[in-house]
Amino acid sequence: MGEVHANDVKELAEILDTITDKIPQLITGVVNTLYSAEAGKNIGQAVGSLYKELVDSGIPEEAALDMAKSYMLSMKDISAMTNK
Repeated sequence: MGEVHANDVKELAEILDTITDKIPQLITGVVNTLYSAEAGKNIGQAVGSLYKELVDSGIPEEAALDMAKSYMLSMKDISAMTNK
């Protein structure tokens, strides 16, 4: 194995300090993006568009509704995973 030098330790400490500063900002940005009013509007439009396309394609309304609900729950699960 190679030797660890003081410069390597200092560089690692600087990297960890940067990560410590940036990660909370990144997480906050992701959460704000997922839970903003605009995100809710976009998700609603996406679910509505999916339902409409399914019905327009000949899928029975009840089946299309079930598919749209499943899609919405999938979106919810994805956002919940990002909060862990």
